[in-house]
Amino acid sequence: MTLQTILPVQAAQIKEWAEARSEAAWLTERRLQALELAASLELPKPEKTKLDRWDLSAYGAFKSVAKTASREELPAATKEFIEEGTHNLIVQHNSGVVYTELSEELRAKGVIFTDLETAAREHEVLVKKHLGTAVKTSEHQVSALHYAAWTGGVFLYVPKNVELEVPLQAVFLTDDASATFAPHILVVADANSRVTYVDNYVSTGLDGKVLHNGVVEVIALDGAKVQYATVHQFGKEVTDLSYRRALLSNDADIEWIVGEMNDGDTIADTATSLNGNGTHSDAKIIAIGSGTQKLNFTTRAVHFGKSSESDMFTRAVMREEAQSIINGITKIEHGATKANGQQTEKVLMLSPAARGDANPILLIDEDDVMAGHAASVGKVNPEQVYYLMSRGISKVDAERLIIYGFLAPIIAEIPLELLRTRLQRIVERKLGQ
Repeated sequence: MTLQTILPVQAAQIKEWAEARSEAAWLTERRLQALELAASLELPKPEKTKLDRWDLSAYGAFKSVAKTASREELPAATKEFIEEGTHNLIVQHNSGVVYTELSEELRAKGVIFTDLETAAREHEVLVKKHLGTAVKTSEHQVSALHYAAWTGGVFLYVPKNVELEVPLQAVFLTDDASATFAPHILVVADANSRVTYVDNYVSTGLDGKVLHNGVVEVIALDGAKVQYATVHQFGKEVTDLSYRRALLSNDADIEWIVGEMNDGDTIADTATSLNGNGTHSDAKIIAIGSGTQKLNFTTRAVHFGKSSESDMFTRAVMREEAQSIINGITKIEHGATKANGQQTEKVLMLSPAARGDANPILLIDEDDVMAGHAASVGKVNPEQVYYLMSRGISKVDAERLIIYGFLAPIIAEIPLELLRTRLQRIVERKLGQ
């Protein structure tokens, strides 16, 4: 069999796309190597989900996009997500980034915030050093195809000892089903730096299926602090495959805040490798499933460093006939003494036909550690409903308050007010209120 009959992307396409956007030669070579590797790799095998039954062929084709000179010219669907007053923004529309803005203040500090394709040409040494180190090309067929076909994306570099007080933001929009949509996000926080990055993924007006095969890599060097917030709200036409990875050096810190608000089938894998001593990872995930969605969310923390700490907190609400698999995996490797790994997974089901499966997993190869987990799957507590009704609140409103209270601890952690407000509206829509 040939690559053309096995894979949804071909070598000739990659060469054509690379030439169309004057891509760096070394990057094109990496793409071709990734495509060749993809032919020999298997699909990922998320817990209790058979990806070979999913249609993962809707990669589309690369389509050139015109740069936008001002925010006023941006697609309307992106404007509602842009925080007022921000001067640090990237917008991707289908296959490419159309708008980039970075304040002079941050430029003067040495911050780099641009699309990844531009960074590969203008900051080759940095990109070469870190691209593909957190999510390996060889991880599985989906990751290899991502490295063959990604477009647009973000490169964020924060220099040593630079602490940023304002968040940087990106918006990713797909509205053309024939266009490739596979951004790659690479964040590099140098020693003792601090940064908050926020993005939104959205679709609108699609007339066919789209596969989002997205990758996020966060590299936090010694003493760096990274806060990463993301909300995915694709429509039913989009199948979302998202792999997020962070690598932490000594005393580094990552905080993940993830809102999984898609209407289509979703696989999301968020993992942190606590390589250094004194590292800390905090992952907060909320998800709402509706209709006939199939959802699989995995959150992982792998401890290598001494005195490393990880917290994972996932809350999911399933309604109608949605089915979800929620996996929490804490792995403490031999030698990671004084490590502490904690996790909690909670699923609330609002319909007899909804399904939720919470799987807490502890893998401990060291004695001198602490680890714990908690998991629950259930319906709205009737005693709580009765209590609120006894205070004059209707049953519908009582259930709504309980659900919002269930999700509120994570929504409150979103670092942008506009995003918090928008997420609340999405929650209301998803719950049919």
